[in-house]
Amino acid sequence: MVAVAVMLVVVAGCGESVSTNAYTTYPPIDIPDGNPWVIIDTDVGRMKFTLLPDEAEMAVNSFLFLVNEGYFDGQVFHRVLPGFMAQSGDPTGTGTGGPGYTFAIEPPQRPYMRGGLAMANSGVPDSNGSQFFIILDDLTAQSRLDPDYTLFGEVALLEDGEQHKPTLATIEKFNAVSVVAGPGGEISVPVDPITIRTVTTGTTLQCIPEEGKMCSKGVESGRGHFG
Repeated sequence: MVAVAVMLVVVAGCGESVSTNAYTTYPPIDIPDGNPWVIIDTDVGRMKFTLLPDEAEMAVNSFLFLVNEGYFDGQVFHRVLPGFMAQSGDPTGTGTGGPGYTFAIEPPQRPYMRGGLAMANSGVPDSNGSQFFIILDDLTAQSRLDPDYTLFGEVALLEDGEQHKPTLATIEKFNAVSVVAGPGGEISVPVDPITIRTVTTGTTLQCIPEEGKMCSKGVESGRGHFG
């Protein structure tokens, strides 16, 4: 019964009924070739995620568009459930804001695992917007989250296949955050606000070696600083 209650809370808290009306329509598809990634720099650390355009084209395209607009810079994580998820993407910081447009919910094609990036929605069709959440534990394996949320990113992998360690360290800091009750009574508001300083994007380009030559990956940078 506890797991069911948690799932209901997530649905109820992911609404985007109030919009800031910054944009009136969903942006044109403009995803660069290669493997896109983002770095989310926060008060508690930096996280690098590989995006999944082949599985969630609309979510990835919208996220990259908003990043390039500087939309997420300065926003807070208005909702943190340690051991479950950390939610941001609302310019009002209330859990009700959005970009001014919504789009289709793309069903996830893999489990919800620690370090996944997923879109929040209001529980009805076509209600993805700008709010997203970082998954803080292996929720599918624990039967703690139904597959109702678009999964559009995961922790970046190193060349040896290991997950990006600074990202995992930052996720553990989210899991240790102290939270208090918000206006609706849910214990999910960080005692010390956590702010997104900036989000930067880049693309790891595919490289096909020519005969007799070495092949190295190039990086096509997007907005902001990198590292």
